[in-house]
Amino acid sequence: MILTKGQEAGGAMGKKEIQALIGVLQGQLDLAAEGVVIGTWEIRYEKDRSAFIFDKCEFDAYCEERPSIVSIDGVVMDRGGPLLES
Repeated sequence: MILTKGQEAGGAMGKKEIQALIGVLQGQLDLAAEGVVIGTWEIRYEKDRSAFIFDKCEFDAYCEERPSIVSIDGVVMDRGGPLLES
């Protein structure tokens, strides 16, 4: 897992956002298989949405799923999921 500062969205994580990320990850861990962050390769913070983007693309190229998006207060905004239907 790679943790970036979210340069694309123009927002660096501060102490508040890092504390929120820890809470989001703990909540997702508690959900076990029902969580939305399993399979994540990169975590970005988007300041505009106040949300963490859990990207599931390997090496910035190979993607089978769209990213999961979770707000800083732990609300799942988008569960992510398959890009292609079987």
